[in-house]
Amino acid sequence: MDFSQQMQQLFTFNNMKFLFSGLLTTLYISGVAIFLSMIFGTLLAIFRNMQKGILKILATIYIEIVRNVPNLLWIFIIFLVFRLKSTPAGIISFTLFTTAALAEIVRGGLNGVSDGQKEAARSQGLKESQIMLYITLPQAFRSMLPAIISQFVTVIKDTSFLWSVLALQEFLGKANILMGRYAQTGQVFMLYGLVAIGYFIINFALSSLSRWLSRNWAKAY
Repeated sequence: MDFSQQMQQLFTFNNMKFLFSGLLTTLYISGVAIFLSMIFGTLLAIFRNMQKGILKILATIYIEIVRNVPNLLWIFIIFLVFRLKSTPAGIISFTLFTTAALAEIVRGGLNGVSDGQKEAARSQGLKESQIMLYITLPQAFRSMLPAIISQFVTVIKDTSFLWSVLALQEFLGKANILMGRYAQTGQVFMLYGLVAIGYFIINFALSSLSRWLSRNWAKAY
């Protein structure tokens, strides 16, 4: 079988549809995980920034433990302990890990807001909750959005762990399933090359957006 025939065999509509469904699964898991992590990570960052209290202690313990254990191990733990299906287990494990990472990003953004603005707000009679909601958080999110996007890139790439651990048919998992049907060397290289290009396009677009935001916001400041 010559190379053109190998490619015709590989690049069929059904195969591309099969791969695309895996890409959608990857983006779904990544999107849900990053959305939930933003909520929980923001709360943890606020708790950790408190002067004292049990919430500060608990937030610190959570962040330090989760961040210093590999995400791959958390995937194993969630799957084995809770006996969940692959997709919920993947979402929960990535949310668990990414929450800790984003909490530190958010905390850095919160600490970057000048005390002068907070003092000015207090002098106008605003409560601490109002200062956090209307002044601190909006400015913090603006400064840390590039870092958040970079974390999103990491989540998308790391979802490839889910195939090896949970047999979840995300983008790379679908490619590995197709791999069992095609044994020619050219087909193997082309299939993995296609997956690599897919990851690259998505992550490069997000990374470019992050750099663009950093440059433009630096000029604004």
